[in-house]
Order: sequence, then structure tokens, then C-alpha cells
Amino acid sequence: MGSPERDRYTGHMTTGHDWNGIKELNTPVPLVLFAFLGAAFLFALGYWILMPAWPLGDDYTRGKLGIDQRDTVEHHLAEAQAVRDGQWQAAFERAGFDEIRDDEGMMRIVRDSGPALYRDNCSMCHGSEGEGGLHFPRLSDQAWLWGDDPDDILHTLQVGINAEHPDSRVARMPAFGAPAMLDGQQIDQVVLYLRSRFDDTVGSGARADELLEVNAGERVYAAQCAACHGGDMKGNTLLGAPNLSDEVWLYGSDAQALHTTIRQGRGGWMPAWESRLDLAERKILTLHVLSLSDADVDVDADADAGADAGADAGADADADAGADAGADAAPARQDGPR
Repeated sequence: MGSPERDRYTGHMTTGHDWNGIKELNTPVPLVLFAFLGAAFLFALGYWILMPAWPLGDDYTRGKLGIDQRDTVEHHLAEAQAVRDGQWQAAFERAGFDEIRDDEGMMRIVRDSGPALYRDNCSMCHGSEGEGGLHFPRLSDQAWLWGDDPDDILHTLQVGINAEHPDSRVARMPAFGAPAMLDGQQIDQVVLYLRSRFDDTVGSGARADELLEVNAGERVYAAQCAACHGGDMKGNTLLGAPNLSDEVWLYGSDAQALHTTIRQGRGGWMPAWESRLDLAERKILTLHVLSLSDADVDVDADADAGADAGADAGADADADAGADAGADAAPARQDGPR
């Protein structure tokens, strides 16, 4: 390190440091830097005094202005809810389904909010695309235990099936294996009769003894089952009794599954969504569920993607079909993908 000397070009003294002939000027700190540092200090001090700033164990300094971000967020949420209520929630609650379908603006809301409502509340049981599964009804077909009318589905969403709601839909299939109901042979006969309706190899006449059992099963069915499922096996949407003449079996259509269903009975459950979802959300969900089965409504028309956008809440969409969440029962509904 050399001795400080005055630089002949700038007039400033050097620090005495020398790096291979390169010397360091000893220039003063610019006053503007002190000004900025002072301003930053004053700002920090003022912020500390005026705003929430320092943690104090399980509390914090509140600040003189009394500003709380939680209050701000709650205020913004309240404003958003007010806009929502004012702009479309009341309109959905007043409108009928035909009116909603005819209004492109309302259908846009259905397209934006329906997928997220369904995903948040229904997909865990009924599948992401309404494909359902064993014991969980498929919503993407045309088989509906309680009918495919939007008002029927909306009602199912409101009150549930075998739920705690005072007006819940009730659908339970009795256990015919109980004493004084059907004996084992009669249950076997009914199973054969049911299978003969969708399996041409059963009761075809190739075996006389089997044909006799199928005919006996038909008589048992007429006496014990037709009251709910109908003599034509088409079911009864007023009772939530499934159609036994289609290819949709909720609990399976093999001999063992049918035997178990008849012997032990069935009684699915779907929650009532009235306390979780408001009327507007239930209507949106109803139309979305119908769109999964292409039943009478197409909410996807020029939708931007299915948009999980907007959705604020959630909702089951058991909508009726789901309403079957197993509800009722007898051999009912989907054997798996068909």
C-alpha cells in the first residue's frame, strides 16, 4: 500500500491502494445517497407506527391506522358476493329451466361454473366425467331412477336420497332373504329369470329343467317384484325403482351379484345439498349433470373449455341419477362401462 496522493486529473486524493498501477480515488459519498437512506429510514419508522408491523408472540402491533388485511379481504368478498347476487344469482333463482336454456348469458355461466361445482362435490363418487362405478351411478347414460326432468333432478339435489332431510327421497329394496320372504330356491329362480331377460343362453329351452326354473322365477317376480319394478321391468321413477330391462346395473348383473342384491336388499344414500348449495348453484349443477348424458341440454356449445372458471362453490350433482347413489336398489344400474 502506497501513500495517498492527489490525482492530477480529478483533484481527489487517492486511498493509497495500488493494483498494478491502478489507484483508487478517495471520493466522498454522494449526498443524494444519504438523502435516500434517510427517506427510507423515515418511511420505515412511519410504517412501523401507522401499520401492523411487529410480531409480539401471539399478537402484533396494530398500527395507528387500524388497517387489517383480513378485514380488507372480507370486504372484497362481500362486494363480490353482492355483485354476484345482483347480477345473476337472483336471476337464476327466479328463472325456469326453459328460460335459462334460452338465455345465452345464463348458459355461459352454466358452462363456466357447472364443471367446477360438479368436480368439487360429485366427482369423487360419480367420476370426473360422470362415468360412475360399481355402487355409484353413472350420470353419463340415459338411465335415471327418479326421472330425467330437470325439476326432478333439482329436487333430488335439494333433499337427497335416504338422507336426513325431512323431505328426502326414500328408496330401499327389502332383503328378500329375510325370514317369511323368499327361500333360497325362489331367489335362485328370480335370478335365473332376470338373467334370461338379457342373456339368451339362459332359459333358452336347451335345458328343460332350467326353463322350468325360469318360468317359476317369472311367477315369483310377478308376485314380489312387479309392484315396484313393473310387469315390463321398466321400473318406476316415482318410487326410484330401477329399470331391469336395460343393460345398466348398479350392483352388477352376474348371478352372484343379483343373488346378493335380492337376498340382502339395497339402500343407497345421497346427501341433501340444500344446506351447502343455494338454489342458483343447484340449478347450474342440474343443467351440467344433464349435459353429461346429453339429455335435452348441451351446455358445451362454444364453451371455452369447460371452464372451471367462475365456479364458486360446489355441489354434488347426483342429480337424480345420482340420486340413485345406490338408492333403491334391486339389481339396479350399471355393471361397469357398457
